[in-house]
Amino acid sequence: MDTVLLSRLQFAWTIGYHILWPAYTIGVSGFIVLVSALFLATGKPVYRELMRFWIHLFALGFAMGVVTGVVLSYEIGTNWSIFAAESANVIGPFFTYEVLTAFFLEAGFIGVMLFGLNRVGPKFHFFACVMVALGAMFSAFWILAANSWMQTPAGFTVDADGKFEVTSWWQAIFTPSLPYRFLHMVTAAYITGAFVVLGVSGFYLWQRRHADFARAGFSLALWIALILTPVQILLGDQHGLNTLRYQPVKLAAIEARWHTARHVPLTLFAWPDMAKERNDYAVDIPDLGSLILTHSWDGEVTGLTSVPPQDRPYVPLPFFAFRLMAGIGFLLLAIALAGSFLRWRGKLYETRWFAMLCAFSSPLPFIAILAGWTVTETGRQPYVVYGYLRTAEAAAALPVSAVATSLILFVLVYLVLLAAFFFYAMRLVLRGPEEERPEPPERVRPGIDTAPSRAWPGAAAKRAGPWGGGPWDKFK
Repeated sequence: MDTVLLSRLQFAWTIGYHILWPAYTIGVSGFIVLVSALFLATGKPVYRELMRFWIHLFALGFAMGVVTGVVLSYEIGTNWSIFAAESANVIGPFFTYEVLTAFFLEAGFIGVMLFGLNRVGPKFHFFACVMVALGAMFSAFWILAANSWMQTPAGFTVDADGKFEVTSWWQAIFTPSLPYRFLHMVTAAYITGAFVVLGVSGFYLWQRRHADFARAGFSLALWIALILTPVQILLGDQHGLNTLRYQPVKLAAIEARWHTARHVPLTLFAWPDMAKERNDYAVDIPDLGSLILTHSWDGEVTGLTSVPPQDRPYVPLPFFAFRLMAGIGFLLLAIALAGSFLRWRGKLYETRWFAMLCAFSSPLPFIAILAGWTVTETGRQPYVVYGYLRTAEAAAALPVSAVATSLILFVLVYLVLLAAFFFYAMRLVLRGPEEERPEPPERVRPGIDTAPSRAWPGAAAKRAGPWGGGPWDKFK
C-alpha cells in the first residue's frame, strides 16, 4: 500500500458514495416534476399526494449529496494537489460554472419546493420544482464536462511548466465524449428514480396498502422504465462506438482483447490473465464482438498489446464491472417488459410476486451506476488526463499513515450517514403518504377573546376589521 494507491482508494470510495445521491436526486426530481405537471393538468388529488410524499424523500437525498459533494473539492486539493495545480485553468472554471448555474439555481428554489406547497400557488410551485430539477441536471452537465475533458481532452495546450492552458472553451467543454457521457448518465439517473418509485410502490401493493397512491406511482414508474431502458441500451452502444474511436485501449480492457484483430468474438465470461496476456475459461460467441463493437462483422478491434504493459489498465476491473452493468441493464429492461405484459393482461396491480420483485429491484440501478463509473475511471488508467498526465504523477506526496487514517474515517462516517439515510427514509416509507390536513385555525385565547365584557376590542377588531368580531358586533 503506497500513497498513490491509498489516495485512489479514498477517492474511489468518496466519489462512488457521492455519485449515488446526484443520481437519486436527478431521478426523483424528474418524477416530482412529472406528477406536479399531471396534478396541474388533471387536478387529481393522487398526484398531489405523490408529489408531497416524494418531495420529503428527495430532501433526504439532496442533503446527502450536498454534504458528500463538498468533500470531493477539498480532496482534489489535498490528495491530488499536483493534478489540481496543473489542470486548474481547465477544471477550476468548470466547478465555478457548476456553482453559478446549478447550485445557486437549486438553492434559490429548493425552499419553495420543500415548504411552499401550501404557501404559494400550484403553478409557481411547479415552476420551483422544474428549476430544482434543471439545477440538478446543470450540476451533472458541468461535472461530466470536467470528467469528459479528463477522458478525451481537447481545446488546450501544455505550457513549459506542464500546466494545461485552454485554447478553445467550446472544444474544452464539448469534448468528443461529453454528449454520450452526459446523456448516458442522466438517463441512468432517471431510470434510477423510476425504480426507486417502483420499489416503494411495489412494496405498498405487495402489502395491500395505500392502493390508489401505490397504483398511480407504480404505473408511472413502469412507463418511465419501459421508455428509458431501451433508450439507455442504445445510448450505451453509441458511447461504445465513441470509446472505440477515442479510447481504444479502454475498450480493449473492457472486452479483454489482447491482440488487434478482425472478426473478434464476444466474450461473455473469462478470467483475464495480464501476465500471460490471455483469457482463461473464456466463453466466446464468434464474430459477435466485432458486430457489437464496430457494427460490422469484420470490424477491427484494437488489442491491449498495441501499447506497452505500463500503459494498460488493470483489465479485470473494467472487464467484470462492464458485464455487471450491462447485465443489470438488461434485467431492468426485462422487468419493464414484464410489467407491460401484466398491464396488457389487466393483472398489473394484482400480481403480488411482481410487486415483490419490483420492491427489491430498487438497488439494481445504483449498482449499475457504480459499475459503470468503475468502467469509466479504471478503464482510462494509468492516466488521470488521458494520454497526458499519469495518475502516479498527479498524486500529492502525503504520508501513507495520513491517507490511510483519512480513508478509514471516510468509510466509517459515510457508513453512518448511509445508515441514517436508510433509517429516516424507511420511517417515511413505512408511515406512508399522510392525508393532507387543513391549516389550523387561528388560536382563540379563552377568557380574553371570548369574553366581551372584560375584553378590550383592540385585538379582535384588528383581526376582523372595523365592524367584525368581539363587542363591535352589537353595532352592526
